[in-house]
Amino acid sequence: MHAKFLAKTTRTAQQETMKLVPAATRTQTWATMGSTIATFTFVWAIISQYCPYEIRSLMDKFKQRLKDYFYPYIQIAIHEFPGHDQRLMKRHEAFSAVEAYLSSNTSTNANRLKAEMESDSSSLILSMDEYQILTDEFQGAKIWWVLGKIVSQRTIHDKYYKLTFHKRYREIVTKSYLEHVMKEGKEIRMGNRKRKLYTNCSGSKWTSYNRETMWSHIVFDHPASFETMALEAEKKKEIIEDLLAFMNGKEFYKRIGKAWKRGYLLFGPPGTGKSTMIAAMANLLSYDIYDLELTAVKDNTELRKLLIETTSKSIIVIEDIDCSLDLTGQRKKKAGKSCVEGEKKHSEKEKKEEGNIDSKVTLSGLLNFIDGLWSACGTERIIVFTTNYVEKLDPALIRSGRMDKYIELSYCSFEAFKVLAKCYLNLETHQMFDEIEKLMGVTQITPADVAENLMPKTLQDDPQRCLSNLIKAMKKAKDKAEASKMAEEEALKKVNEAEEEKLAVDAQ
Repeated sequence: MHAKFLAKTTRTAQQETMKLVPAATRTQTWATMGSTIATFTFVWAIISQYCPYEIRSLMDKFKQRLKDYFYPYIQIAIHEFPGHDQRLMKRHEAFSAVEAYLSSNTSTNANRLKAEMESDSSSLILSMDEYQILTDEFQGAKIWWVLGKIVSQRTIHDKYYKLTFHKRYREIVTKSYLEHVMKEGKEIRMGNRKRKLYTNCSGSKWTSYNRETMWSHIVFDHPASFETMALEAEKKKEIIEDLLAFMNGKEFYKRIGKAWKRGYLLFGPPGTGKSTMIAAMANLLSYDIYDLELTAVKDNTELRKLLIETTSKSIIVIEDIDCSLDLTGQRKKKAGKSCVEGEKKHSEKEKKEEGNIDSKVTLSGLLNFIDGLWSACGTERIIVFTTNYVEKLDPALIRSGRMDKYIELSYCSFEAFKVLAKCYLNLETHQMFDEIEKLMGVTQITPADVAENLMPKTLQDDPQRCLSNLIKAMKKAKDKAEASKMAEEEALKKVNEAEEEKLAVDAQ
């Protein structure tokens, strides 16, 4: 491209100069130039054919240096595979960022386009074809991009993006433009990509030659959002603001000298929306989710390896932390020998039936995973623990600094019910809402149970019938709770009567 540009400039200058001389002189000049070029070409062909290889090599180097000295342009190549090592089949992040950046204006500026469909996307992605030239401008500097390819019989064909610019713009391009391209490209990739849900494989399947089995993934396409969650508006706002402050807090965490991560503890009864909350968090921030199954991790070393393999902009989740491993009893006094042996046999039997490995992950290893030195190996990560029984967790596991924010998800309130009624029945008000509000004041029912009763089961189920089903379910739950309370009171009364009789007998 630049050779054509220089040739055109040269021809223009020559034409302007030749206008000033007579026609005969111009003819003689052109004849001389043609003869000189022909002579030089002939001499160079003879030298290339008969000159020794060493001399030709020196001449090529001299020619390249001469060209670099007079050539007013600088070129930078960004290869698809770093170090031309395609064995790992891992693209260079810079190459992917440039590809995304150029794809934003490819459809309007390029003449030859290439349409591709990614494995986790259902839409076509347009990009520049090979050897297509694109022009970009930045702060007055003009930059040319071209996509090239290195063909080799030994390795996979390596593609590269080459940008060319004038020497006078060296500082602008190297210090500002490339940083701009990387930032914009990464943002475009984050906006276009499909989020993924990862899960860890059993440690027994890991090998040094099969590292990709450490995490397997599927496309994460959960529709949950904070708008549709059965939660009070004030609590939603508080959680959303906290998440957005974390996502935009890179400079803040750097200034205070703290790893860019945050811990969330979600606790409450089953069916209150803990898993839905995690999905809503991922959708709000556009983060991937790593669902960590501790029982499949062999020991603390493998736990650290898993942490290293996670990427930034991700949520690492350990659900039902109180049930994952025996992390709560490590600081308690040891039980009797028979009890310990019985529990050991029962545990071994369960592992044998389920095919689980004998996990040796300790509380100390998990604490280091959360906020030890290894936790700072990546940035912009959220760690989420969920539990139904927060009182069972070791205080060291959930102290401030490890779990930065506690979010209690409790039984359904009337405000949360109205969110579900709007989503499921498209109702903002109804004459039956008053009765539902009164029942919710005296009945404990989870959002999951409310949603199940509001869900139309047949084509004949209208909003009136669904609300009636909810009222029946709440009345039933109320009667059951009252019966259970009466039974407890009756049992307590009998215990008290037995103790009184015993005291009376002892007094006699």
